[in-house]
Amino acid sequence: MNLIIDIGNSVAKLAIFDKDELVEVFRGSNHSLDSLPMLCSRYPLERGIIASVITLSNTIRRQLDKLPFKIIELSHETPIPITNLYKTPQTLGMDRLAAVVAATWLKPNNDILVIDAGTCVTYDFIDAQHQYHGGNISPGMRMRFKALNIFTDKLPKVSAKGDIPLYGQTTETAIRAGVIRGMELEMSGYISLIQKNYPGVLVFLTGGDDFSFDTNLKSIIFADRFLVLKGLNRILSYNDKL
Repeated sequence: MNLIIDIGNSVAKLAIFDKDELVEVFRGSNHSLDSLPMLCSRYPLERGIIASVITLSNTIRRQLDKLPFKIIELSHETPIPITNLYKTPQTLGMDRLAAVVAATWLKPNNDILVIDAGTCVTYDFIDAQHQYHGGNISPGMRMRFKALNIFTDKLPKVSAKGDIPLYGQTTETAIRAGVIRGMELEMSGYISLIQKNYPGVLVFLTGGDDFSFDTNLKSIIFADRFLVLKGLNRILSYNDKL
């Protein structure tokens, strides 16, 4: 069985895979992986992989050193089952790379746009020949709400939950609609832009935020909350066979 660790800007996710099957997912602090001993005692783990978008704490490094099996720390030098065309691969977030690996594994030989709505919103494109071209980064939903409050004098911090009218008629609904509908339009715009050159592009939506959006393109959108974890597991399996 495989141990998959994805450390994000906000939380850490630890997943157990039995070959390609996701068994269980745990969420916790991204500064200490205190559930590792429990997982090692509960499951017959044989190998693992970790990807992080933050600098690993000394605590986490000590915890990883105690694992009774090999664990790969994903980097731009780790072999992967796709071609990476990113010009500065050493600066690329490994979560973005794992997401496109998973998408092209789930839907091989397709042009794919992966939208990851987490702390940031990322847009990443991989073509039908499994060549990763890169993508873009913009503020995530919580970051947008927080920024409107922090960088203004009078705008309140608003929750994502509540009415989302076409036109806000209170400051609260104006902010909520501006953020949520702004993200919807941004995502739809990226999809339309990619479709001009790749008419059959498939779209995957993933991420930590409970975000969904109405669009006429629903038939080509695949929602998968665990896309990054599946990609990391795929990379681990790929390296295990080398």
